[in-house]
Amino acid sequence: MITRKKKLSKKEIKEDKLVSFLYKIESFYEENKRRIFTYGIIFLVVVGAVYIYMNQIREENEKAGLELSRVMNLFDSGSYLEAIEGRQGTNIIGLKRIVEEYGSTENGETAKIYLANAYSYLGNYDEAIKYYEDYSGDIDVLKASAKAGIAGYYATKQDYKKAADLYKEASSVTDINPQNPDYMLDAAVNYIEAGDKEESKVLLNKIKDDYKTSNAYKEVDKYLALAND
Repeated sequence: MITRKKKLSKKEIKEDKLVSFLYKIESFYEENKRRIFTYGIIFLVVVGAVYIYMNQIREENEKAGLELSRVMNLFDSGSYLEAIEGRQGTNIIGLKRIVEEYGSTENGETAKIYLANAYSYLGNYDEAIKYYEDYSGDIDVLKASAKAGIAGYYATKQDYKKAADLYKEASSVTDINPQNPDYMLDAAVNYIEAGDKEESKVLLNKIKDDYKTSNAYKEVDKYLALAND
C-alpha cells in the first residue's frame, strides 16, 4: 500500500536547510582547513604588524611634539637661526633635526611650517619654499600657511599673479582661520601689482564687508584707492 508522503512543516523545512548549511560549512572546512589555517596566521600577522606600526607612529609623534615644544621659545623670541639649528649644550635639537627625524608624523609636519617660517624670516626664501611645499599634514590652518608661504616666495620673485592666486587659495582653505583677511589683503596687493585691479577690488570689498574687526580692514581703503586709480 502506498502511503501519502508527510508534508513538512515550515519549521522542519528551516531546520533541514540549517542542517544542510552546517554540513556544507563542515565539508568546506575539512577540504580547506590547511588553507584557512594559513590565511588565519597571515591575518593575525598583518593585524599585529599594523598595531605595532600605529603604536610606533604614535610614539614618534609624541616625541616630535616634545621636541617641538622645547624649541618654540627660541622661535617665538625671534632666535630663528637657533630655532633651526638647535642650541648646543641643551636638549633643544632644533626644527631642522625634528623634521629630519620625525617629518612623517603630524607634529613633524607642523615643524616643517615653523622651519619654513624661520628660513623665511631670515630671508632664505629658497630654503623656506622647500619645506612649505613639503607640508602634507592634515591641519587646515597649516595647509593655508604653507600656501601663503609659497605665495610669499613667488612675490619675492615678482611673479605677482601666481603669488596673488596662492594667497587667495590660502584664504579659502578653511572659514575659521583668523589669517584669512590678511591672506585676502596680500592677494589683493599682488593682484594690483599684476595689473588685475578688478580681482583686487573684489577681495578688498569682501574684507570691508566681512572682516570689519581685522587688522587688514584698516588697510582696505588705501589699496582700494590704488585699485580704482
